[in-house]
Amino acid sequence: MMSKKILVVMLMLLPALAFGSKKKDKKQEVWPDGTPMSSWFQEIVPTDIHTLGTHYRLTEHGVINDSTLVQTEAIQAVIDKAHANGGGVIIVPKGVFLSGSLFFKQGTHLHVEEGGKLKGSDDISNFELLMTRIEGQSRKYFAALVNADGLDGFTISGEGAIDGNGLRYWKSFWLRRAFNPDCTNVDEMRPRLVYISNSKNVQLSGVHLMNSPFWTSHYYKCENVKLLGLTITSPAEPVKAPSSDAVDIDACSNFLIKDCYMSVNDDAVALKGGKGVDADKNPDNGGNYNILIEDCTYGFCHGALTFGSESIHNKNIILRRIKINHAQRLFWLKMRPDTPQNYEHVLIEDIEGSHVGNFLYIRPWTQFFDLGEGRDVIMSYASNITMRNINLECNTVFRVETADPRGAIDAFDFRLSNFTFENLNLEAKDPQINEHLVDGFVMKNVVVNGDKVK
Repeated sequence: MMSKKILVVMLMLLPALAFGSKKKDKKQEVWPDGTPMSSWFQEIVPTDIHTLGTHYRLTEHGVINDSTLVQTEAIQAVIDKAHANGGGVIIVPKGVFLSGSLFFKQGTHLHVEEGGKLKGSDDISNFELLMTRIEGQSRKYFAALVNADGLDGFTISGEGAIDGNGLRYWKSFWLRRAFNPDCTNVDEMRPRLVYISNSKNVQLSGVHLMNSPFWTSHYYKCENVKLLGLTITSPAEPVKAPSSDAVDIDACSNFLIKDCYMSVNDDAVALKGGKGVDADKNPDNGGNYNILIEDCTYGFCHGALTFGSESIHNKNIILRRIKINHAQRLFWLKMRPDTPQNYEHVLIEDIEGSHVGNFLYIRPWTQFFDLGEGRDVIMSYASNITMRNINLECNTVFRVETADPRGAIDAFDFRLSNFTFENLNLEAKDPQINEHLVDGFVMKNVVVNGDKVK
């Protein structure tokens, strides 16, 4: 017979056993292709600079609070000193500190205190010219203001700002465009704000990334990256900040963007990876896998989520629980006829917004188009795209174009398959949905302008 003591112990353990059973029964999140999502995406740990080594406050190491004095060498010396001493945190205190390109090293971190600003020089000669990744190619170009390559565990944190000081660059770009309409981004010399490459376990949190001369933040061949609570802005007027993408994800895997605000004069989040007829064979290029964007707010931008303009393979991409206002497009697929592309297993859900141009926009993209000699137009694919639980006011619901507005090609036949629209409540000036353009188009409870689409 069971003793009274053992019975009491078992009764005490029952709640814990029951809790454990419930915990096991909790449904694990999955990616759009059905594979399990790592718990890493739910682990939100604020950056604690007190655990990252010695603090190197700029003003305590020979750097002056002077917004007119470029102090690249002095600030880099602090980074180098921290690295030589085993690592630590470079702290930008209250004030404005002007610099050219800075290079963070293993074990070093950047923290910008409230009221502090790391500001980029508006003289391009203060930025190093080196081999880097730009426009889907590895080539010689200018370093960013903040650079990190080959690092494990790099962080940028704080409540201050990293300011690209872009006005002079923007004006120069538009002047050059007026003189030569065919000039490209790489023709006009201007730096990015943050460039992180070949790195893992990266976290950016809290800071305001603003006024970038070019792309605001660019991540190339990185894995396990978290962007948490960032504010990323650049103006659309009175002077447009050209190509000031908020986040460019370039051949990366396991990437989380959470609780961020983005308002820029180009795409908010753009997935890149390479371009050209043999782009998928070039080891410098790559796809983007397991990308989660959630709980963010969007102001003006060209595209809330854009695939292209240089992109090869994007798979398991989720955009969810966002608020969007004044974006030109919610979801934009740029289909290059000179690049093998495959966009698959995408989920866009739980969206609210107004003053949006296009709900879904798909078109050929022939900027800097180059098939080379004797090559045929390359077929591109988009499949298994789900858009659901969305309340949106927009101009156009389903804008799909096969003709090239730039006139580089007569027409481009890309292949669309297995699209699902579910639980949509849309107000639109152009409500048309061309189901025949998609092989396997499923619509469930789609309401446009108060009428259910049959």
